[in-house]
Amino acid sequence: MEIMYLMIGLSLFMAIGFVIAFVWSIKTGQQEDLITPAMRILQDDQKTNKL
Repeated sequence: MEIMYLMIGLSLFMAIGFVIAFVWSIKTGQQEDLITPAMRILQDDQKTNKL
C-alpha cells in the first residue's frame, strides 16, 4: 500500500512538470507557427550560382 502513495506522488509531480513545460512553451512562442516548417521542405531551393 505504501508503494501506491509513492506512485501517486510521483505521477502528480510529473504531471505538474508537464503542465509547467507546456505553459512555458506557450508563453515563449514555441507553438505559434507549426505549419510553415513542415511546408518548407516542399519548396524548391533557389539556385543563386549558375556556372
